[in-house]
Amino acid sequence: MVGTLGLFNFRGKNEKRRSKSMSVGNGSVLEGSAAGNEEAADGPQGSDHPSDLPESDQNEKLRQVMDDLAATFQAREKQLLTDMEQMKEKFAKLLLGEDMSGGGKGVSSALALSNAITNLAASVFGEQSRLEPMTAERKSRWRKEIDWLLSVSDCIVEFVPSQQKAKDGSNMEIMVTKQRFDLLMNIPALRTLDTMLLDCLDSFKDQDEFYYLSKDATDEEKGNSKRKDDKWWLPTVKVPEQGLSDAAKKNLQSQREAMTQVLKAAMSINAQVLTEMEIPENYLDSLPKNGRASLGDSTYRSITVEFFDPNQFLATTDLSSEHKILDLKNRIEASIVIWKRKMHQKDGKSAWSSAVSYEKRELFEERAETILRILKHQYPGIPQSSLDISKIQYNRDVGQALLESYSRILESLAFTVLSRIGDVLYADSVARNPSQATSKSPANPSSGNDNEKSNLMTLSDLLTWSGDLLDNDFEDSKDCKDDLSKDMDEKNLNVATSKVSYLESLGGVRSPKERH
Repeated sequence: MVGTLGLFNFRGKNEKRRSKSMSVGNGSVLEGSAAGNEEAADGPQGSDHPSDLPESDQNEKLRQVMDDLAATFQAREKQLLTDMEQMKEKFAKLLLGEDMSGGGKGVSSALALSNAITNLAASVFGEQSRLEPMTAERKSRWRKEIDWLLSVSDCIVEFVPSQQKAKDGSNMEIMVTKQRFDLLMNIPALRTLDTMLLDCLDSFKDQDEFYYLSKDATDEEKGNSKRKDDKWWLPTVKVPEQGLSDAAKKNLQSQREAMTQVLKAAMSINAQVLTEMEIPENYLDSLPKNGRASLGDSTYRSITVEFFDPNQFLATTDLSSEHKILDLKNRIEASIVIWKRKMHQKDGKSAWSSAVSYEKRELFEERAETILRILKHQYPGIPQSSLDISKIQYNRDVGQALLESYSRILESLAFTVLSRIGDVLYADSVARNPSQATSKSPANPSSGNDNEKSNLMTLSDLLTWSGDLLDNDFEDSKDCKDDLSKDMDEKNLNVATSKVSYLESLGGVRSPKERH
C-alpha cells in the first residue's frame, strides 16, 4: 500500500508541475514538442498527440493512465498476498505431517509431500473425461502449486568435488554442494513430460470434428457409439456420419504416439524410483517362510517344472478379472522377494534358509520376472501391488517421494488421455463400419499391432534429459535409463533377455488408472 500511496503522491506532484508548464503559454517544452511533431500535426492523426490536446483533456488522460496503473498494482498486490497465504497453509500442513492437532502423530515428510502432489493432481485434472484443453484458471493453479511443491528438490543436495584456484595461482580440490543426481536428471525430464501432456490437451482447442453427448442423452441419440464396457459414466463421443477427416485422424494418431512415449517415460522413471526404495520391514514380516506358501502348490509346481513356458502358464491361469490379475502379481512379487532374500542369506540356521539350491532359486526368480513382464505388457492398467504401496507408505526419502508421486500422476494422466483418444478413434471406426459396434468398446490404449508400435518415435526424439547439466561421470547412468525405456518396446517377452534381478526392475508394472 505504501507503493500505491507513493504513486498517487507522484501523480499529484506531476500534475502541478504540468499545469505550471501549461500556464506559461508557448513555453520551451511545448514549442519543442510542437516543432518535433510538425509533420504529424498536419495530418489527420496530429490531433491525437497529447501536446495538441487542450490542457483539461491532457490532465484527464494522464489521470486515467495513472488510475489504471494503480488498479493494476493493487490487483497484483492482492494476488500476491493470496498466493502467499495459500503457500503458507500448504507448507504448514506438510510440516505438521497432515496432523492438524499438532500432536506429532502425523505422517513422514516424504509421505505428506507425496500425498500433496497426488491430491493436487486429483483436484486439478479430475478424471479428464474429455479431450479438451484445461481452463486457464486450472492450468495456472497447476503450474503454480506444482512449482511450490517441487521447490523442495532445490534444497536436496550432495557434496561433489570441484576445483578452486587459490590466490597464489595453484589449484586445489574442494567439496561443493550440488542438487542430488537423481533429482537433477529426472525433474527436468518430468517437467518436459508435463508440458507435453498440457500441449496435447491444448491441441484439441479448436477442433470441430467430434463432440460429446450429455449424460442424459437417450440411447437413440447415442446410436452405435454407446459404450459397451464397464465405464458407463464416461460421456459418449459422436463423430460425423462419414467418420473423421484425414487431417483430424492423423492428428489423433500423432497425439496418441506422443502420449504413448510420455507414458513409457513416466513408467520408466517411476519404476526406477520404486526400485531404489527400500523394502519395509513390516512387508518382510508379513511374508510366508517360503515361495511355495506364497504362490500356492499349483502355481509353484507350474513355475518349477523342468520345461517352463510362461505363455502356456498364463493361458492356463484364471485372469478373468482385475482382482485375480493383481492377486497373481502380489503372490509372484512376494515369492521373488523370499527367494532373493534366501539367496543372500548366509546364516544357514536362519528361518529364511532352505534346502533348495542357489541355482534353482535364481532360475525360479527369472521365470517369475518373465511372467511379470508379460503381465505388464498385457495388463498395464492393473492397480499397484502390495509391495509398491508398502514402499511408498514407509519411504523416508523426500527426493524419492517427489519423483515417485510426480511421475505417477503424469503416468496416470497420460494413460487417461490415451484412453480418451481411443474412445474417439473407436467412435470413428464404428461410424465407418457400423458392424464393429457389436464388439466391446475401446481396447486398451497401449495395445496395438506391431506395425503401429514400430512407427512410434523413440524416447530420445521426444525428451530432453538435460544432459548438458550433467557431468561426464553420469553418462553411464543416463545410458541405463535409455536402455530401460527401449526394453519396454521388446516384442518377445516370453524369454528373459537378461539376468537383471527382479528387485532391480521392480515397479515396472504400473497402474496408470488406479493410482489415486
